[in-house]
Amino acid sequence: MGRTACGIAMITALFVPSVSSGRTPHAGPQKKEYLTQTEADKIRDAETPGERIRIFVTFAEDRLKKFQYELGRTVPQRRRSEILNGLLNGYAGCFDDAADQIAIAHEKQADIRAALKLMKSKGQQFLDVLEKLDQGGPEFDMYKDTLEDAIEGTKDALADVEKAEKEMAPPPVRRKTS
Repeated sequence: MGRTACGIAMITALFVPSVSSGRTPHAGPQKKEYLTQTEADKIRDAETPGERIRIFVTFAEDRLKKFQYELGRTVPQRRRSEILNGLLNGYAGCFDDAADQIAIAHEKQADIRAALKLMKSKGQQFLDVLEKLDQGGPEFDMYKDTLEDAIEGTKDALADVEKAEKEMAPPPVRRKTS
């Protein structure tokens, strides 16, 4: 019996610190709190910055659609303010992380032209939606500050896209061989 108790104590000693810190002892970077485990895995498994940009933009779009859905619900949930602000913060975090991938792509000299094009078009659509929401409405005071942060973050990310498009070397020109 003493061996079993000792074994359990050792396992507990190894496990408890990882639970209290929220991480396992040999885990990689800490998960963003607005991503689900599945989403974090998708980001981690993406091989290029361009893929990660595309995925982050998809996640941002998902949060913005969920925000609009929640805003339009006739039977609001408990903790409505928390839900609405959480979705807007999640949107802003995803779109900001997509913009962060631009710098990583620049360092790795990766071709992200297609991802930039997607980010630019979707970002403008997102900005249009956010600016319409910024005109007020029921419960506007509940999420006003978070919405303003999301608008500013989207504008900053779009500025990063514009800058990257200007700085990026043109694609190689293929010459015809005779």
